[in-house]
Amino acid sequence: MSAHNVAGVLAHHADRFPDRPCLVWEGETITYAELERRAAGTAAGLRGLGIGRGDVVALLLYNCPEFIEAMFAASRLGAIVMPINWRLAGEEVAYIAAHAGAKLVISEPELAPLADAARPRLPEARFVSVGGAPAGFTPFGALRAAGGAPPVEPVAGDDVHRLMYTSGTTARPKGVMITYANLHWKNIAHVVEFGITGADRGLACGPLYHVGALDLTTTTVLYAGGTVEIQRKFEAERVLDALERHGISNVWLAPAMVNQLLAHPSLGRRDLSGVRLIIDGGEKMPLPLIERLGRAFPNAWFADAYGLTETVSGDTFLDKRKTVEKIGSVGKACLHLEVAIWDEQDRPVAPGALGEIVLRGPKVFTGYWKDPEATAAAFRGGWFHTGDIGHLDADGFLYIVDRKKDMIVSGGENIASPEVERVLYEHPAVLEASVVGRPDSRWGEVPVAFVVLRAGMEAGAEELQEFCRVRLARYKTPRVVRFIDALPRNPSGKVLKRVLREQASGGA
Repeated sequence: MSAHNVAGVLAHHADRFPDRPCLVWEGETITYAELERRAAGTAAGLRGLGIGRGDVVALLLYNCPEFIEAMFAASRLGAIVMPINWRLAGEEVAYIAAHAGAKLVISEPELAPLADAARPRLPEARFVSVGGAPAGFTPFGALRAAGGAPPVEPVAGDDVHRLMYTSGTTARPKGVMITYANLHWKNIAHVVEFGITGADRGLACGPLYHVGALDLTTTTVLYAGGTVEIQRKFEAERVLDALERHGISNVWLAPAMVNQLLAHPSLGRRDLSGVRLIIDGGEKMPLPLIERLGRAFPNAWFADAYGLTETVSGDTFLDKRKTVEKIGSVGKACLHLEVAIWDEQDRPVAPGALGEIVLRGPKVFTGYWKDPEATAAAFRGGWFHTGDIGHLDADGFLYIVDRKKDMIVSGGENIASPEVERVLYEHPAVLEASVVGRPDSRWGEVPVAFVVLRAGMEAGAEELQEFCRVRLARYKTPRVVRFIDALPRNPSGKVLKRVLREQASGGA
């Protein structure tokens, strides 16, 4: 039934509130009626290129209004939207586009060489470009000029709305199939959780190809009829300007983004009292950063979150009333979602006991694209197995301990790397830190710390080791401290510990 189609949400708001601002982009305001007109025209152009129900439309774009327009246009036809990470190498883009069977790639001149890398594997696909048309690309504006406005295609709740490929930190990326029902239940849960209304103004400053900016800000706010300001790329000063001066009420920020805002020299002079909601996610947030964020944004609810691409993001949030009492927790499950902790035999564990986080509910994806084996493994026992380690306290609050693959086992003792990282973050000279295990012939593994120092500050390896030693058990103290210019991260802000483990294994 067409009621599931997200394109119907845009049409609804355009009918009820045609003049309400929908998107704001570099000083331009696009109303709901205007975006509906553009999306309908673009849908006609896509149809003219042979795009229809079930076809995959890849979006290889920096943040821009056309990203949102193309998403609604493709959905209007019942096609499947596939955002692609523009930080990937050409071979990775080619693999994803070919694995998904994309029939159309929408890109832009700056990213055209990356899109071109996929051409040999997509001999039948069409290529479209926003903001100029390099050779071999159809101008995006020509789609709107095709004329006509196809009706919103009826879809079922379990029809695939979007493909989101995982970051592939351990293997080839897997295509997460997000259905219309998944998106619908996610939107309901987040609107209820945060009281989002048409009066809200969200800021999309993270990449829209990731569920953080796309689903923890944009789709939720648009579902409620609010306004979304889009920034092309994350720049700390521009983000602070928007948060201070543009009436922004809510924003999603990855931990790396939070770190840059808190380190910006102008932060202390800013009036950021108007921000009411900051959603964080991507990795476990060090407690010192949480405390500093609270001081910088005095009226904001810092909702430390836990979520995955496979669940359209935002599974648990820390209740505003419990921010201090439960600091360090990522909160309780959102509406219509169950969270449990299972042991290695897939049995529930008691409160306080560590185990794998498993999830169940209508916002959880249905499976991996063309990968029934991975799907079956992920859903054994009827729950989605996240691969993350955590525990629920007696009050039902979730605490993330580590990724399964990131747990360090030294001399039979488990070392949760975030615990060591938290201590390193407390050192005044440390800007960023990440801890991984290195194979050791005696202990099995020993912890190795990778540290980024603050500009103009110094600290030696022995100093940091002693700093840890007085705050942690001796076996948890990093055996080696390596200083680097920046931590390797994926687009969601997660540190690529696979890369650091490879570096650590190369020797002390």
